[in-house]
Amino acid sequence: MRVLILGSGGREHALAWAIAASPACDALFAAPGNPGIAAHARCVPVSPNDSAGVIDFCRREAIDLVVVGPEAPLAAGIVDALAEAGIKAFGPTRAAAQLEASKHFTKTLCQEAGIATARFATFHDASAAKAYAGDHPLPVVIKADGLAAGKGVIIAATRAEAAAAIDAMLGGSFGEAGASIVIEEFLEGEEASFFALCDGETAVPLATAQDHKRAHDGDTGPNTGGMGAYSPAPVMTQALVDETMARIIAPTLSAMATRGTPFRGILYAGLMITDEGPKLIEYNCRFGDPEAQVLLVRLQSDLLAAIVAAVEGRLSETVLQWSPKAALTVVYAANGYPAAPEKGSVIEGVEAAGSLEDVIVFHAGTARDPEGRLIAEGGRVLNVTALGDTIDSAQRRAYQAVGAIHWPGGFYRRDIGWRAIARGL
Repeated sequence: MRVLILGSGGREHALAWAIAASPACDALFAAPGNPGIAAHARCVPVSPNDSAGVIDFCRREAIDLVVVGPEAPLAAGIVDALAEAGIKAFGPTRAAAQLEASKHFTKTLCQEAGIATARFATFHDASAAKAYAGDHPLPVVIKADGLAAGKGVIIAATRAEAAAAIDAMLGGSFGEAGASIVIEEFLEGEEASFFALCDGETAVPLATAQDHKRAHDGDTGPNTGGMGAYSPAPVMTQALVDETMARIIAPTLSAMATRGTPFRGILYAGLMITDEGPKLIEYNCRFGDPEAQVLLVRLQSDLLAAIVAAVEGRLSETVLQWSPKAALTVVYAANGYPAAPEKGSVIEGVEAAGSLEDVIVFHAGTARDPEGRLIAEGGRVLNVTALGDTIDSAQRRAYQAVGAIHWPGGFYRRDIGWRAIARGL
């Protein structure tokens, strides 16, 4: 099978690493890829957001399957365009991708399907939004309705912060993503990431994971796309997994099918584990980043075979096997991230880090300069990932690998996995 992966981040490197290991993969391409992905796939200068360019490449290279990594092409309808061209693709259609592309869409679906989530209201007008927030218990959560690269959420602790967030979002700080906003109650509890592989009717749960959104140690600083993750997530007991599948994932699949927009792909539920049980914070419609990195290194089944089963509606036949080991990834980000990451600094020691036992360094925002040196080209630049018998041992191994990398232009959190380790795991 000839496979094309769309994307250039750490998630896509993990996908390339896993798919390249499948005996069914005859040739692997990535558009546009990155220097790490180039070790597993042929990288081609095609934008994931250029549907015509992607289709042209698929026809020239006789691509059998396209695996879409990031959310933007999904929201723009790349899967629809590929289907119209007769090319199989893994990911939801544009209509189904509204589960991620519109907070309002998902909240409304939850109301209709009886899925537990935070109480909310949607606004286009700043005055009305401020009046609502002014009477709302604090803290209050302000969200851009559309895609904002994981940064369109502000938890306001004061009325002034809420008003400022409303003005910023509706004033254009997130572009079209903030043309409307969702204001919702703040949920108390512990967050967890939950993933299910879906074929429109059947959902197969993946292993659990937990990420760290804040930029700095102790869960301080601004929200980011994710500064690290680990798997499994001890907070997600088997009972909670079963409850999430029955009360959140299954009703979502049923509601989407009833609407005539069946969901196929990865359904990623951001959960808050509250005293009343799991509640949905929001959905993403693709593998998480950096959660994919810790999930895929633990997956013992053939990822490509599972993806094909989802595309072809055969997931009822699929059982996934997982390593009993734990995995932990540390995101090494460029100085200035998430506001204004500094680009161009040279990174050394990645090969040495990756040569350590049970360590894989996934590239995210990397590039090569004219001299062939590895340089920073994005915000989140490297995902230093390790396996261990426990989360504690995986953490120690990951930070040992981080220590082998010489990059004065980057920073990382030093406490990834702290919740699990505090539980003695």
